[in-house]
Amino acid sequence: MASSSKKVIYAALIGNGLISITKFFAAFFTGSAAMMSEGIHSLVDTGNQILLLLGLKKSKKPADKDFPFGHGKEIYFWSFVVAIMIFAVGAGISIYEGIHSLIDPHPVKNPLVNYVVLGLAMIFEGFAWYFAWKEFNAARGDRGYYEAVRKEKNPTTFVVLFEDTAAMLGLVVAFVGIALGQLTGLHIFDGIASIIIGLILGVTAAWLAYETKGLLIGESADTEIVAGIRKIASQHEAILNVNEALTMHMGPNFILANISVDFKDSLAVSGLENDIAQITKEIKKEFPLVKRVFVEAEDHTQR
Repeated sequence: MASSSKKVIYAALIGNGLISITKFFAAFFTGSAAMMSEGIHSLVDTGNQILLLLGLKKSKKPADKDFPFGHGKEIYFWSFVVAIMIFAVGAGISIYEGIHSLIDPHPVKNPLVNYVVLGLAMIFEGFAWYFAWKEFNAARGDRGYYEAVRKEKNPTTFVVLFEDTAAMLGLVVAFVGIALGQLTGLHIFDGIASIIIGLILGVTAAWLAYETKGLLIGESADTEIVAGIRKIASQHEAILNVNEALTMHMGPNFILANISVDFKDSLAVSGLENDIAQITKEIKKEFPLVKRVFVEAEDHTQR
């Protein structure tokens, strides 16, 4: 999964890098605010891919004394930074450019250049979107689209897809804005298109920030995994009651589990150790993402 995620990010990085250069050239050559917004959008997306690759690399660092559970949450942090970048830089500058264009509207020169660049950008962006969509579908499985986004623990699978979807929408808006300005002679459509692109980026950033926030501060594993952990523990004869089964994602592929159980009072210390070891072994075998298991002995009547 990590390897395929990197392929998606690299595809988006190369595509957005090339597209941003052509968009800036077209914006400089034609004076289009919408095209300038699109250039900024692609440049921000290029930077975002670099940040995601940085997050993936840092998340692979082994555990140490300062971070005993590893650095898996690095990918959550950098995904959150990506959301901030989209909002602060992409959306902010696009809206600014649009407002400036509305205050001082001017005709777009050589609109054919914009159409050619936007058409090429749609093709390149379409390929990047397809790769991101394919990766997201593979991770989604049988879940619905909304549920898949809410429950996906590897944010790169939906961050890149959201970015590419926003990029495709932005291209369509820029195309329509430039075309309406040319057809009607009203130069304000270029500025309006730039503002709409900024709003699209703002909504995308807000949604990404919302989805990555839970992972960043410590989101639990899926309910199926939590229920499975409780079931495994409760099936042991030495356990009278499973008080709690608490989980936390320390990274996309690392779940920490803490189980509070009430053992039989007659259980010997050696039996207690063997039972804990067996519970841990069964949980890790059933759920490979669970890397660390802590079992806490606690009388449920004293809770």
